[in-house]
Amino acid sequence: MKIAVPSDVEKIIEKLTSSGYKAYAVGGCVRDSIMGKTPHDWDICTSARPEEILASLDTHNIIESGLKHGTVTVKVDGELYEITTFRSEGEYKDNRRPESVEFITSLKEDLSRRDFTVNAMAYNSFDGLCDYFNGTEDIENKIIRCVGDPDKRFSEDALRIMRALRFASKLGFEIEENTKAALRRNARLLKNISVERIAAELVQILDGEYAEQILLDYTDVLGVFIPEILPMVGLEQRNPHHSFDVWTHTVYVIVNSPHGRIMRLSALLHDIAKPRCFTVDERGTGHFHGHPEVGAKMAGKILRRLHFDNDTINKASTLIRYHDQRPKLEAKYVRRLIAKTGAENFLPLLDLKRADAKGQNPVTVPDKLKYIDELEKMFTELTADGSEFNIKTLKLTGSDLMDLGVSQGREIGYWLKEMLDRVIEGKIQNDKKALLNEVNRLIEEKKRNEM
Repeated sequence: MKIAVPSDVEKIIEKLTSSGYKAYAVGGCVRDSIMGKTPHDWDICTSARPEEILASLDTHNIIESGLKHGTVTVKVDGELYEITTFRSEGEYKDNRRPESVEFITSLKEDLSRRDFTVNAMAYNSFDGLCDYFNGTEDIENKIIRCVGDPDKRFSEDALRIMRALRFASKLGFEIEENTKAALRRNARLLKNISVERIAAELVQILDGEYAEQILLDYTDVLGVFIPEILPMVGLEQRNPHHSFDVWTHTVYVIVNSPHGRIMRLSALLHDIAKPRCFTVDERGTGHFHGHPEVGAKMAGKILRRLHFDNDTINKASTLIRYHDQRPKLEAKYVRRLIAKTGAENFLPLLDLKRADAKGQNPVTVPDKLKYIDELEKMFTELTADGSEFNIKTLKLTGSDLMDLGVSQGREIGYWLKEMLDRVIEGKIQNDKKALLNEVNRLIEEKKRNEM
């Protein structure tokens, strides 16, 4: 098998080889090349020790920060390439990193410590493909399988549990039975992994082309770090608008949402409060009154717990808070929703609403999608002039009001909100002169009434 290796990678391998060492492209770049995909990164492994790598390459474009663990990073034409010495690893005490590494000369032994067979292959143009663990066969059969003992692989580095789900979600591969069983046995070890690493893998799992089956099959694993999703599983909604339990509905909403961190997280958590808000009326119909507001608060806590940034938390919480609102298709009601969400969040909100509709009773979907299309049309018309319907875009400021003699902060806030409401209601144009005249008129009217 011949793999097209970038010329810069070839040059690095040739320099190390001409110095008497073995060197190969390794890992994901080999896997992707075999699958006909374009690799994002090219990593290199070698029998040369770090100091020998430095001597062989003789370049100033080297980053030495990983030397302790046998990694040298080389910058060539703006691209970074990691070159790592063949190594074996000592005991893993924290389920994440080895206590020590030992440099070795055996490629097979180096590959034997890697996570999955599809990632444990190496290649160079001299030796061809080195596949000691049948990675190509697993690629052909679309299988994710641990190298060696899966319990050992997952106990060494519990993040591999999330990586297995990520690869399955991205590639559409099945997780091999022994690997699957060990993955579940060791899932509790995810509690020892930093939440930042968990969050990064979660986003990629949610964003995968094949996320649906992974989310349905491995809810128990996701529940280790988001236990709030577990009560959603099997919770029948008992409502004519829904055909699926809360978790199955949620998964359908996720996979029908546009790709991207904020949209997929919003979809994951949009109904997170339904188990808490579930009631059944005297006719046996299920209801979830208040679940968007409660859900927005729960989502904020979950996303903060996973150390997501404030922008992600705020936007996702906004989408969740308003995902169930259905304003009348009249200007004043649509303006009011735009004012609540912010114009920048309105189209993402409609995307979430569409995905939500597609995960409900199929009979109701066409009418709901038609309504959302009309809502988008109205949004486009109402914001064509750049209006966003909030205090920041109101053509009236606190300074303007102070010039009219309004001096107290509370009173300034009152008049700004009052004028914004009138603009939203369509009672007055968002024009500075018109707004000042209206405030002045109302102040004079108030004075007359108090006499």
